[in-house]
Amino acid sequence: MAVFVLKTFLWFMRFLYEKIRSMKKISFLFVMTLAIVGIHQQANSCTGITLTYGDGAKVVARTVEWADGESPSDYLIVPRGYEKQSALPDGTRDGMKYTAFYGYVGLASEDYVIEGLNEAGLSAGLFYFPKVGSYPKYNPNAKSETISDTEFVAWILGNFSSVDDVIAALNSINVVATDSRAQNLHWRVADKYGRQIVIEYIDGLPMVYENRLGVLTNSPGYKWHITNLNNYINLKPGTSDTHDFGNIKLSSIGRGSGMLGLPGDMTPPSRFVRAAFYQNSAPNLLTAQQAIEQAFVILEAMTIPIGIQFSDKTKIPNIPSATQWTSVTDIANDRIYYTTMYNPIIRKFDLREIDFVNVKYQQHPLDTIKNRPMIDVSID
Repeated sequence: MAVFVLKTFLWFMRFLYEKIRSMKKISFLFVMTLAIVGIHQQANSCTGITLTYGDGAKVVARTVEWADGESPSDYLIVPRGYEKQSALPDGTRDGMKYTAFYGYVGLASEDYVIEGLNEAGLSAGLFYFPKVGSYPKYNPNAKSETISDTEFVAWILGNFSSVDDVIAALNSINVVATDSRAQNLHWRVADKYGRQIVIEYIDGLPMVYENRLGVLTNSPGYKWHITNLNNYINLKPGTSDTHDFGNIKLSSIGRGSGMLGLPGDMTPPSRFVRAAFYQNSAPNLLTAQQAIEQAFVILEAMTIPIGIQFSDKTKIPNIPSATQWTSVTDIANDRIYYTTMYNPIIRKFDLREIDFVNVKYQQHPLDTIKNRPMIDVSID
């Protein structure tokens, strides 16, 4: 069996090499990433939450995980008028042409935006969605309406200012995977008006779900996760009351016993439940600063240590964490923040300070120094 797997893998890599040679303007590293994703689907995890502060303003936050090695992580500054043409399953870039009507900041792998915010206050992000759903069948005669699933976020951020506008445009495009071995994606979109949706392609059709809870992870589908929450109806913040149990009295050994039964593993269903519980047990948040800090704290509790996804310790890659970066978006104030596995210091983009008419397209790594900062404590 091992020999068969090895031969299959070598055949696949040779096939991939020949395909890459014929591609136009598509990053080798990105295609390799997709290939690895297709082989190790269990290595990808993303957890999204939403917090409310003040008079109803929202922050949306999420983690990005990749356990099999360091993923290329950059930020993009995209001006108004920036033009792009989508990749297609045949390896060309002859797909839909799209121009950014709105400028935006994106957090990306290479130039494929994973999470971002535009100047109109629309937030969008992609989440892995393996083994569930399917995109429309690729039609070579409809290239001008066809866009890669990995470019869907960039298209949304560049063209729309509200969730309603995104929904209205879904039937005008065809979303396809640019590599059939990579898993599907689904997306979270939120706007300044407080509306948030999840988009999933099921049997080739776009399904839109109102995300009133504000939580998102990976497979199964969003509706399944919401139904599954009913299995945890007993969970509550705080400590369970002392009560009689036959001829004895039971009392909590420690605080937080209302959480007994909260799943602690890192599967998407368990992370969904845990994220929902942490989010909904957060204190009342009065300011944006409080909500931003609380979102980072909650997602720190969702961070995945690098070793737990590998049964063989010799296979563990030399990176600090499977959670490679975390972002928090303050939609009302047009700001997006991030931390990384290399640096827990919160870094901020204020979109109101960026001139999206005159700024040049630019792309920079999230980290220029790849080790955690340490400072000496000075003793007088």
